[in-house]
Amino acid sequence: MTKYKRILLKISGEALSGNQGYGIQDSVLTHLSSEIKNIHDKGVQIAIVVGGGNIFRGIEGTTLGVDRATGDYMGMLATIINSLALQNALEKAGMDTRVQTAIEMRQIAEPYIRRRAIRHLEKGRIVIFGGGTGNPFFTTDTAAALRAIEIEADILLKATNVDGIYNKDPNEFLDAEKFTELTFSMAYEKNLKIMDLTAFSLCKDNKLPIIVFNLFEKGNLKKIIEGKQIGTIVH
Repeated sequence: MTKYKRILLKISGEALSGNQGYGIQDSVLTHLSSEIKNIHDKGVQIAIVVGGGNIFRGIEGTTLGVDRATGDYMGMLATIINSLALQNALEKAGMDTRVQTAIEMRQIAEPYIRRRAIRHLEKGRIVIFGGGTGNPFFTTDTAAALRAIEIEADILLKATNVDGIYNKDPNEFLDAEKFTELTFSMAYEKNLKIMDLTAFSLCKDNKLPIIVFNLFEKGNLKKIIEGKQIGTIVH
């Protein structure tokens, strides 16, 4: 029995680089595929948004003299590279997938169409949304929140390399306090950097709960789907 029928999983681009700090690490794709297959086999409908920070981050392009809008479009292309890499890994693991992009590039992926995405999910296909929202100045966190609301996902799962939300960086402070549960108001009042404000507001206004968890601890994704307390839930 699963607690959630349809989820949106947000994976950062940096996560795909593993310990090498850039590019795409094959061992990470293998791990992600295994974790996703565990819940796919249970009949969970899975949509994914992946970032592009392991290849190019738009705001960093400004230091190279690239204007912000152009840099953001370059970042969107990076998310599509990551989406295709993840699609290949998932299909090698036996899962049927579709990549849909916010920027049309029909030779390599479908354009994003909400009804088609939902139909794919209903047929048991994993849908990967690439290209962010298709607009500069919006993060992939915002794209994740937007797509989750559009496809009527039960929850947004934000994968990180820490086991939830803390009052300060647990990698730097030994006395960092972990929250197991927060309301949107509490998270805002405590100024916790869960997502950018646009993404966070979208989730709050549309009553879409968020779970922040460590995807790199084996079995965590399956435990969440089964309703076990993993990471931090914001609702």
